[in-house]
Amino acid sequence: MSDTVALARRFPRGFLFGTATAAYQIEGGHDADGKGPSIWDTFCRQPGAISTGETGDIACDHYHRWREDVALQSDLGCNAYRLSISWPRVIPDGSGAVNEAGLTFYDRLVDELLGKGIRPFVTLYHWDLPQALQERGGWSSPETVAAFGRYADVVSRRLGDRVGDWMTLNEPEVVAYAGHWVGVHAPGVRDFRTAVGVSHHLLLAHRDAARAVRAAHRDARVGIALNLSPCDPASDTGDDAEAARRMDGYLNRWFLDPLFGRGYPKDMLELYRPYFDRGDELVGYDGALDFLGVNYYARRIVRAGAGPLRADRVDPEGAEHTAIGWEVHPASFRKLLLRVHEDYAPRHVYVTENGAAYDDAIVDDRVDDPARVSFLARHFDAAATAIAEGVPLRGYFIWTLMDNFEWAHGTSKRFGIVHTDYATQRRRVKASGEWYRGLIATHRGARATAAAK
Repeated sequence: MSDTVALARRFPRGFLFGTATAAYQIEGGHDADGKGPSIWDTFCRQPGAISTGETGDIACDHYHRWREDVALQSDLGCNAYRLSISWPRVIPDGSGAVNEAGLTFYDRLVDELLGKGIRPFVTLYHWDLPQALQERGGWSSPETVAAFGRYADVVSRRLGDRVGDWMTLNEPEVVAYAGHWVGVHAPGVRDFRTAVGVSHHLLLAHRDAARAVRAAHRDARVGIALNLSPCDPASDTGDDAEAARRMDGYLNRWFLDPLFGRGYPKDMLELYRPYFDRGDELVGYDGALDFLGVNYYARRIVRAGAGPLRADRVDPEGAEHTAIGWEVHPASFRKLLLRVHEDYAPRHVYVTENGAAYDDAIVDDRVDDPARVSFLARHFDAAATAIAEGVPLRGYFIWTLMDNFEWAHGTSKRFGIVHTDYATQRRRVKASGEWYRGLIATHRGARATAAAK
């Protein structure tokens, strides 16, 4: 029995195999049909913001090639797809008039997916805030929280008769801290106090959006996608153990605890005291998640250090890395899934992102990416083990369907299981895509055989 056959049989009947994308990274059409500018349209035009000097103006031109891209997913055998809605495409200034052409685009996309037997999972916010809202304070302002609730209402009322699965936000930690502390993401702010406040507003926005979606459609399933990682101490010293605890609080518990009705972690409120005094606003807060989306790429090794967290990340010696420099460590993926299950007991879990950037080789028009095949096989194996150990994992979305605009890296980092030729917009399924097709087909055949017995 081949490894792929054995792996496929470890996933339960009804398991969802999909891919994930984000609007700004693939759509292009940055000013088409009434779309307004986002903070990423603005950020990309700042000198030095993007390593390659590129913008997402065209990206993968998905705005014009969406039928082709849905057909790609169908050909791979995917039965689910995680997409995001571009807020400025739907409400160009973030809070004013609705752009009918923008809603129509997503209408057609959802219908096409359903027509191919692909279940859509819609993310309302994957980082492309309308620039007009940024100019009025962005996520630092309560106005944006209120505007997000209205936007969620507009989109869910339009699509909710066909879309049952919703994620309010993607990776609020990245939005808050990469965008407002380190400044390597839009809007490029560099202030820790601002970042902590933004993280708070994002949780309030999740609550308002979840309420709006459920008010529009009583049976809607609402979740959120969090980037989570085990945080392990670099040594056996007490200082490193405490630093790892702080990093875990910053990355994981600061978001998970309130979403599961526990309020902010007391140790983090104490640490953030010089920057943040609004923890009482989440007393009684309950994220009321129907599912938790887990985005996993790498673990964090931590030692005592400087800065607000008094913790630094360490690159383990001799580790395997992807082309973007992230450690490959599937055992930590299983560890993370088990920890979430044991500590928070979400009703359902989806792996909403997992994948790797590698430098692919093209030989005789074939895109060969054996490192990515190995990465995916090992991480799917870790996920299957977690399922066997009781984790209620219901689906797995590979990041990503096709090579696209990788934020501050431009198009220099390729995560896709489909190769994108940016000059011609030709798509070619890589060896990793063929591997995924085989895994899905084998699973489907094994489950059909089992059901017939």
